[in-house]
Amino acid sequence: MMRSLYSGVAGLKTHQTKMDVIGNNIANVNTTAFKSSSITFSELMSQTTQKASGPNAATGTGGVNARQIGLGVKSGAININITGQGSTQSTGNPFDIMINGDNFFVVNNGTENFFTRDGSFYVDGGGNLAMTSTGYNVMGWQLDEETGEIKKDTVSALRIMSTANMTYPPEATSKAYMSGILDKNDTDVTSANGKVVNLNFYDSLGYSYTAKFVFRQSDDQNEYSLELDKILDSTGAEIDLSKAGITKLFGDDSIQTKAGKVAFDSTNYTWDATGKLSRGASRVADVTKLFDTNGNFLAGDTEVTLDDGTVTTVQKQLDEIAKAYGYEGSTEEFLNLLYDAPNDVNDATQGTTQLSLKEMLYNLSKSPAGVQEGADATLPTFLTATAGSDTSFETVGRKFEGISVAFDGNTGYLKSVGGSVTDFTKTMNLSALGGNFSDITVDFSEVTLFNNKGTSTLGATSGDQKGLGMGRALGDMIGVSIQQNGMIYASYDNGMTKLLGQIATASFANASGLEKQGDNLYSATLNSGEFDGIGTDITSNGGYMSTGQLEMSNVDLSSEFTEMITTQRGFQANSRIITVSDTLLEELTNLKR
Repeated sequence: MMRSLYSGVAGLKTHQTKMDVIGNNIANVNTTAFKSSSITFSELMSQTTQKASGPNAATGTGGVNARQIGLGVKSGAININITGQGSTQSTGNPFDIMINGDNFFVVNNGTENFFTRDGSFYVDGGGNLAMTSTGYNVMGWQLDEETGEIKKDTVSALRIMSTANMTYPPEATSKAYMSGILDKNDTDVTSANGKVVNLNFYDSLGYSYTAKFVFRQSDDQNEYSLELDKILDSTGAEIDLSKAGITKLFGDDSIQTKAGKVAFDSTNYTWDATGKLSRGASRVADVTKLFDTNGNFLAGDTEVTLDDGTVTTVQKQLDEIAKAYGYEGSTEEFLNLLYDAPNDVNDATQGTTQLSLKEMLYNLSKSPAGVQEGADATLPTFLTATAGSDTSFETVGRKFEGISVAFDGNTGYLKSVGGSVTDFTKTMNLSALGGNFSDITVDFSEVTLFNNKGTSTLGATSGDQKGLGMGRALGDMIGVSIQQNGMIYASYDNGMTKLLGQIATASFANASGLEKQGDNLYSATLNSGEFDGIGTDITSNGGYMSTGQLEMSNVDLSSEFTEMITTQRGFQANSRIITVSDTLLEELTNLKR
């Protein structure tokens, strides 16, 4: 039988195999991250009809080459262009990830690891990052709960939508700062109500509150009082700061120089010597019912029944008294005013004692039978034994709970806060309220006393100027992003972000040695190198990940069609060898005729 016949058959088979490779490449021209293959041929063994001989020096003849007849062709190798980067396809899906570089994603079917360049992922019902095509879990590194950093250990499934990750825990505010201009000509600053500055903060459970501070000017236009007026919860309800055992929340009792005049509105109100205030025919207040045995005001919501049967509260009575002296809406300001009370109303040589109007009301409550000289001479001069006297009197200052804020009149910058010329911070002792409150350190170093055309720009911000200690409410997850190094971050509606894990990758000394397993998956072989179970950071060898993109097939159609043409011609030529060899055999058989 002619050897050429078998050579032709071998040629047909190898070219058919090459056509199979080309067909597979073209079939997968749109397969995500598909890597094209190519085939190389090698000749089959040759039949040696004569061995080679060397030159003979004795006879002077030269050597003769061996005579060999080839027996055909075979498939030498099928190589994968696995390192050829495919083009980019934008999808807009944040869980579609493209690897730029030579690394592979690591996925697991529950029993073993596979490797892929197909980064079309999604989050399954269990919250795991998985392949959309197979559901295999994407593997990576978890977060070390103690350090808050990625722990690069044996890869495990990335469960990014766990219950713990869906929310970000709240945190109490611990720092704050005030900044802006306090203009001494601002009418709010110069008014009795003062300039109000709000500070929003959180407790440890994430509930929000508003602390209302008030700046008030003294007779020295460079010095101001700063008081914590009230604290409101998120519904606008005022927190009761008068509970037993609560210490001062902000600063201490301080005296501020502030001269003024208090005048009783005798047109609408009348006092009597027994400490009762009336408006027209109606009794509106009775100072004998405002205090406890220690001289402290009863709780504001304490009900009081007046002599005429009217039921009211302590706070309403105090508001009415302040209104009678022209301080409607500023009850606390009125009660804290200071005046020089004469030690003897009939003898000016006996000197004076500085008292607050709160103390005046208390003294009046102890003299229900009328004001007498001597023991009760510390009352204002208008409250004499002659009931109903409406003499005005001067105030010399005010008592407040808070801190003094002083400025340098030449530079406009702070000179002192709470008496300190070096430390411009003050602590709100909110922990005294108990519950979930934490102390807040407030920094005033950015407050200035500049001219701003009568407009103050003061504001208070939670957290320091670096954003630390600002506190937060409970946050719900609103998004997930994947960085170029594979780190997965969750963002929350309270402004926080959280590191959830990192996608690990695998690299191989000979990536072409990986074995295809279908579904865009590969497995390691002896010739590719083993996977160590830990993997590598993709950026360690210059690679990176791109989100919202997928890697396309690296099949080059122009090359494939060219290879198809040469393969077809090769197949045709080998088929001609068979037909010609058959013709020769036919001639041989015809010799018997």
